[in-house]
Amino acid sequence: MPFSPEIPEDHAFLAQAIELSRHALEDEGKTPFGALVVIDGEVIATGTSSVIELRDPTAHAEVMALRAAGSKLGRHLLEGAVMYSSSEPCPMCLVACYWAHVSRLVYAATSHDVAVNGFEDFQYYRELTAPNSERTLLEEVSVDGETRKIAAAALASWADKMPFPVEPKL
Repeated sequence: MPFSPEIPEDHAFLAQAIELSRHALEDEGKTPFGALVVIDGEVIATGTSSVIELRDPTAHAEVMALRAAGSKLGRHLLEGAVMYSSSEPCPMCLVACYWAHVSRLVYAATSHDVAVNGFEDFQYYRELTAPNSERTLLEEVSVDGETRKIAAAALASWADKMPFPVEPKL
């Protein structure tokens, strides 16, 4: 989908996300990121970066908001939800929004703004556009042969148990 136009309530919800990020930084000593999940104009859940506190590299503001929303709603898919984030989500958080089927993402500071202030998001976006063989930030190994067949069989077993035919996403 292309970029969507702003709607009037975007600024009010972004102000809340930014306030969460400021509170996280100034009152809790966390990195300045805040996010909220909104459904039908209601804030369902909020999140701040809790990476250091939880010793969890995945505990970004958006992921924490998605976790809280899923817990509150009793489901992992959030169709119709809007993610408001103080900053453009990193690749992991963006994909988490995809996995959760968030319908819309609205953010304030861009990846460029984040990079200027010392965070690696922009670098990770660039890394992910490179073919596996040209990536430099970690060593990737894809095994073949019997080990791959066993792993692929587990996936096929899951697909076979689905109550509907699985559509390949190639």
